Amino acid sequence: MFTIRAGYSDKVEVKTNLERASKFFSNIKNFVELMPGIESIHTDGKGITHWRIRADIPLIGEMKQSFTVELSEKSDERIEWSPIAGEKQNLLRYAVDFVEKGANLTLIQFSQSVEMRRNSARELHLLAGLAGESIISSEMSKRVAEMIKVFVRRARERLESAS
Repeated sequence: MFTIRAGYSDKVEVKTNLERASKFFSNIKNFVELMPGIESIHTDGKGITHWRIRADIPLIGEMKQSFTVELSEKSDERIEWSPIAGEKQNLLRYAVDFVEKGANLTLIQFSQSVEMRRNSARELHLLAGLAGESIISSEMSKRVAEMIKVFVRRARERLESAS
């Protein structure tokens, strides 16, 4: 089994209230608009959401993958997207937690993990076998971190400018 794993977590304080932060991160249009690498997110007629993500990986080039997820938790304090039941190849988990620190200050903690499983490296990308699991996983982790850092910066700017 050829398996690529990537993950990232971080937290940031944003000058906005908990309700506004939760509403903002519940809107998947904000991910498409503000997070680089997200090509599209759409929900089909069965309520299943498909995230199409692109990443440029050194040594192998551009990779595009689709992740089929469902909203597994949605409350004022937490939003979590998880792989749909039965998904075995492209696993994406994205969670954001909100902690009210004051009337107009919210701590927002992000975590994202990605796992791609294939029987052979070639099923993922023609050059994946040459690069190997550890190099691709390391580079994917860097790309995921970059994507989320940019998204968080843009989200923070938008939330704080609307205050």
